[in-house]
Amino acid sequence: MDLFSNFIELFFPRLCIACTNPLFVHESNICDLCFYHLPRTNFEKDINNPVAQLFWGRVNIEYATAYFFYNKGSRYQRILHQLKYQGKKEIGFEIGKIFGKEIMNSDFSQIQLIVPIPLHPSRLRQRGYNQAEWIAMGIAEAMGKPLENKTVARVSASSTQTKKGRYDRWTNVEGIFRTCLPEKLINKHILLVDDVVTTGATLEACASAILSLGNTKVSVATLAVA
Repeated sequence: MDLFSNFIELFFPRLCIACTNPLFVHESNICDLCFYHLPRTNFEKDINNPVAQLFWGRVNIEYATAYFFYNKGSRYQRILHQLKYQGKKEIGFEIGKIFGKEIMNSDFSQIQLIVPIPLHPSRLRQRGYNQAEWIAMGIAEAMGKPLENKTVARVSASSTQTKKGRYDRWTNVEGIFRTCLPEKLINKHILLVDDVVTTGATLEACASAILSLGNTKVSVATLAVA
């Protein structure tokens, strides 16, 4: 079997999705070097970090963080593109686990429930999976916290946020979320999980829907910050 695997690797090498160099046997999707050089924010160590500041005066978020920085055209943008559009959902789970281990010894240890930002059913059918849910699964496993993916629903299919300005992002997501099974959310400190935060508009809309129930707290964690 090893000889056969080596033969396959010779003609169809597994490549790092970030730098495109061949992976070693023990590596999966991302090489150790790219993981090592991942531009981590360490925002979980500062409650007044730039991601938290996105929500000041807009919605009452307890704590907010992002795992790493990314810029357009960088190798780390490739990670998010593969996760979101190329079916590499396991990347979200792998990095989510590492992310979860790093935040579990911070103020984020207070959270009681993990909720991924939901996709609209039409977008979910088109993509086949919710990338935020796979990130949340990794975080939940690392932190030993329960995950609920049926407590918030996306009730309208907003257009993509990618090329919108700040104001248009806010109006694009206004009122697009509603809560389901409120009994699972009330009296809980909830961690909302998404792949990328730019202006925070989507997370704000989802957090507002949850906080409108009363007796809830919301924190935010995303894989990357633009």
